[in-house]
Amino acid sequence: MNINKIRKPALFLFVFIIIFFNSGCVSVMEKTGRFIDGSAAAQKRVAVFQASQKDGAPLNMQVKIVRNKKSMPVKNEQSVVIALTDYPMMELRGSYPDKDAGFYLTSLVYLSGGINGWNEYTMDLTGDGALFFSGDSPNETAALKLNEDIEFVQITSGRIQRYDTRITGADALTGLRNRRERITAVTGWMSALDGAPSGQTVAAFEKHWKPLLFPEMVSKKKRPSGWLKEGDRFAKAEDIRWNTSYTDRVFPEEIKPVRDSGTLLRDWEEALSWIYLEYEWENIKKSLSREITLKKIK
Repeated sequence: MNINKIRKPALFLFVFIIIFFNSGCVSVMEKTGRFIDGSAAAQKRVAVFQASQKDGAPLNMQVKIVRNKKSMPVKNEQSVVIALTDYPMMELRGSYPDKDAGFYLTSLVYLSGGINGWNEYTMDLTGDGALFFSGDSPNETAALKLNEDIEFVQITSGRIQRYDTRITGADALTGLRNRRERITAVTGWMSALDGAPSGQTVAAFEKHWKPLLFPEMVSKKKRPSGWLKEGDRFAKAEDIRWNTSYTDRVFPEEIKPVRDSGTLLRDWEEALSWIYLEYEWENIKKSLSREITLKKIK
């Protein structure tokens, strides 16, 4: 078998996807990824309900009712998918509502990319809520409300794409779990800072935080005041001279080696939307804990 014949089409597809991603077409990249792994064909859409902020909803979002087409876990079983327009990198999945409208969240499915590839994973969740249906087609509506105490459990599966190489199995799981541990450490620290903003777009998030996290990587006029002082020490890692004295002044102990080694910058470049999602998670939960009315569109 000619390995180059396998790698070249994969590389072509990867370059095509990244061009779309860097053009702002995140959904194109995500749909392509789901086509590659077969998940796009695993479920059949039964109905779609939509809510928008212009109609008073806290978020622009869709709730989809889907039917499983495969025998695992259960063929023809229906479930709920919650998609948020401002967070296209993820979907929340849950059970179909029971006769009392109660349902359980089961997982968060994430897929998004950076300059060198993408990360995808399934994270188990604990949480519940209510989803009511009322009216008849074409005027059918739904009302969604989640309890705010939604908790992440653990990443249970995932894959990593780096250039034309896909990492799967135990190696991917270890890499994704380690990355999430680093991400939650830094976003927890960021959220606790005085004046930390919330409810930003991912572009505004990047503009606000990159100069603080990586002053070495932005223009001089964007660097925070006092980032460089006389006698500061520098160390080179990943071809960048890091101001380790700045690191000591600003960052907590557990993040210092991550920044000075260049690992934090690599996480930022390869998983910005993941960092953004973890940072905004509390804000997302608060928005979903309000009762949201949705109109059936499909």
